[in-house]
Amino acid sequence: MRSSLALAGITVLVGSGLAVVGTSASAAPQPAPESSALVADANAALTAHSAAVKGSAKDRFAVFSSKKDRGGGAVVRYTRTYDGLRVAGGDVIIRTDARGDYASSSAGLGAPLTLGTKPTVTSSGAKETATGEFSGKISEAGAPELFVDASDGVGRLAWETVLTGMGADGQTPSKLHVITDARTGAVIREFDEFKTITGEGHGIYSGQVPIETTQSGTSYSLIDPDHGNGRTCDMNNTTGGTCTTFTDADNVWGNGTNANRQSAAVDAHIGASLTFEYFLDVHGRNGIFGDGRGVPSRVHYGNNYANAGWDGAQMTYGDGSGNARPLVSLDVAGHEMSHGVTENVVPGDLTYAGESGGLNEATSDIFGNMVEFFANAPGDPGDYDIGEMIDIRGNGTPLRYMYNPTLDGSSHGCWSSSTRSIDVHYSSGVANHFFFNLAEGSGATPYGTSPLCGTAPAVTGIGRDKAEKIWFRALDSYFVSNTSYVNTTTPSNTARAYTLAATSDLYGLCGAEYKAVQAAWTSVNVAGTDGDNCVANNFSVALNPAAVTLDADTSATTTFSTTVIAGEPEEVVFSTGALPAGVTVAFSAPSVTAGESVEVTVSVSSAAGSGTYPITLVGTSPSVSRTASLSLTVNGAPGCSGANETDRVISDNTTIESPITISGCAATPSTISQVTVDITHTWRGDLVVTLVAEDGSTYLLHSRTGGSADDLKQTFAVNLSSETANGTWKLRVQDAAAGDVGTLNRWALSL
Repeated sequence: MRSSLALAGITVLVGSGLAVVGTSASAAPQPAPESSALVADANAALTAHSAAVKGSAKDRFAVFSSKKDRGGGAVVRYTRTYDGLRVAGGDVIIRTDARGDYASSSAGLGAPLTLGTKPTVTSSGAKETATGEFSGKISEAGAPELFVDASDGVGRLAWETVLTGMGADGQTPSKLHVITDARTGAVIREFDEFKTITGEGHGIYSGQVPIETTQSGTSYSLIDPDHGNGRTCDMNNTTGGTCTTFTDADNVWGNGTNANRQSAAVDAHIGASLTFEYFLDVHGRNGIFGDGRGVPSRVHYGNNYANAGWDGAQMTYGDGSGNARPLVSLDVAGHEMSHGVTENVVPGDLTYAGESGGLNEATSDIFGNMVEFFANAPGDPGDYDIGEMIDIRGNGTPLRYMYNPTLDGSSHGCWSSSTRSIDVHYSSGVANHFFFNLAEGSGATPYGTSPLCGTAPAVTGIGRDKAEKIWFRALDSYFVSNTSYVNTTTPSNTARAYTLAATSDLYGLCGAEYKAVQAAWTSVNVAGTDGDNCVANNFSVALNPAAVTLDADTSATTTFSTTVIAGEPEEVVFSTGALPAGVTVAFSAPSVTAGESVEVTVSVSSAAGSGTYPITLVGTSPSVSRTASLSLTVNGAPGCSGANETDRVISDNTTIESPITISGCAATPSTISQVTVDITHTWRGDLVVTLVAEDGSTYLLHSRTGGSADDLKQTFAVNLSSETANGTWKLRVQDAAAGDVGTLNRWALSL
């Protein structure tokens, strides 16, 4: 469940380059009054730099949230739709400087979306599949929503069905989201909106503490006026019906034992207050929702219910085994309510699967423990264990250990290629371990011994105060919904890159804190390409514009600027990477002194093939080399391209062909003609894909590579210069094995 505030926002039509004022429904908090100018600047920046966020002509962006940032700039988050459909994983962040100019962006897509939006599987078929995934009793099955699932950085058409009810135990609330492929019907993933910490507690933890209550006449109630009127109520060991707000005649609550029902309520009440206060005092966030509202807390939920959880709007605490061990410890409260912070900051939440799900859980572990340190309670001092007071295992050990995550027997303490495939509560271990090493250092510490991964060098900690601020800024200003540890589709969309950017914002580039963040990620086997960021004489590069579109025999100019970011300005010599046939690049000067700019002219001759190409521009100084990528789109000659949008089902062990007829093309096909293929399939390694020319010549594009990975969505460069352009071209797709099926959604040919 998300917050449902309506936001009057801006819809940006990237394809047309126009900004149109409109109203968009959003789960975001309302922007501050001064944000309208900030949003206008960000909209202009988004329109001018659509290539940076992989925008397409069918994309539309709506403002989710905006805030004034350090130094007078802005951080504006957007949601994305494609051809009218929501894009999960398509959210972006635009950051502007104090002048309102584009500074940088965050985006999760690896390339602009090009998929068709006509489903093969019906809505009713998707709902039937989804209901089969629910283990428990369904009270409501929502209508499936057709959307674009780009949670892995590559879009595919999918259905999302939300099922509400009770889990298999009959007591745990469930709001299960089931994502199914709209082409094949296969289940892609599922996640439950009710986030829990499963286990049993060990009694009452807070002891004698001051709590904020509300007086009405001669009676007091557990409503906290200082923290958004958050209330604490009694479910009376039921799972439904009225939750009764606790009241008392003398404003003295509980007696520290479970025999008094108020005692567990005191723990929950103080947990909600301290979590609110932590985010406000340490991070400047006005509570969990960001708008000053308090959190309702339901205690004594269910019968023998050994669980606690956050459902998007409120906290729920069971009484544990035998109704004798309420799960109301402070780190549990802080952990679960931090899920509320994450889902209210990041549009669509940090996707609760794979590595982004691990980052979601780690964020709650990190802030749950930081709340514990913030509270500084004598009976429950701060530590880096999760759930140590509730004895979830029944043997006195914590649920998880941040200093050495592998101690729980399941969590990963070092990243590996299998981290993305395990339960999110265990993939969280990589980020937990990183945070511990950043705050406290590796090796022996007062909280436990933190091992290193492989041959990584030792890490010297920078302290909790700095570490928690770095993590929060990365979450608040950089993370998008599919941010991960390692990302081959969008290498910049990683927790390492974003925490380094956050550190640079807070403490400067290449200081002790920046180098500690680098070292802490390396210590958990998360490498990066930022190793040369801290050379003595350093500079950065930028392009404006970063994308150009040209017809044959035309040219365009872009500005390649250099900026000194450390040390002395050195001579920067310019060059390019390998260029496509028919494309030339000329610099107005062979070199400049760092801090200066050069004009770059890009020219396209008739020998260039149509398509979009990344052009790498390089600036090299004696100390470091920097690159920028120019997106060059070459329009094809009239009549020399075509597309087939007709869906073709690919059954097991069958071969299909899809034709495109080219006529009226006067050009000779290029040495880098473009064949764009969009195939949805549940086992890419089954596929053999071949282009067949008019004369029967064949060009192998893909031959059973990729193993069990899903889908084949790729543009292939093919030398077709020996062929005649006009005639019927065919895409031949063979499924060469049993067990998995798919659909050819579309393919396109540019000669």
